[in-house]
Amino acid sequence: MARKTSSVRRARPNAAPDLGALNDRLGYFVRRLQVWIFQDFIRRLARLDLSPAQFSVIVVIGANPGLSQAELAETLGIERARLVRLLHRLERRGLTQRRASRSDGRRHALELTREGRTVLAAAERLAGQHEDVLREKLGARRYRTLLNVLRAV
Repeated sequence: MARKTSSVRRARPNAAPDLGALNDRLGYFVRRLQVWIFQDFIRRLARLDLSPAQFSVIVVIGANPGLSQAELAETLGIERARLVRLLHRLERRGLTQRRASRSDGRRHALELTREGRTVLAAAERLAGQHEDVLREKLGARRYRTLLNVLRAV
């Protein structure tokens, strides 16, 4: 005897399943957008062998030469142990350096190397392309609105 399938599914064989209550959940759609954003961004940065976290670190160091590790960790919301591992990787690649701070011998001042500035410039071009695609996907007005809302959170 053949098994009966849902008449609703048979009536709409190519229709996507109903999301039910997920249709009203902001978190669900923010997460889906975040997954798409990271997949695209990771793919673009792979050309430079750079992760999104490494990109964030070199962007902030590039904008704030001399920043301490503690300040960088707080700014990016990264736990210090994870940041130390990121910095070690970036230093081994010759992209960043830690120097003793002139104002406090107990802290390190973070800086990009010449190679780090070169990689940052290339990464920022790729990030710009990524943002262009995202802006196109969302529409310029929605993109600006979403960016402004998320900055305020």
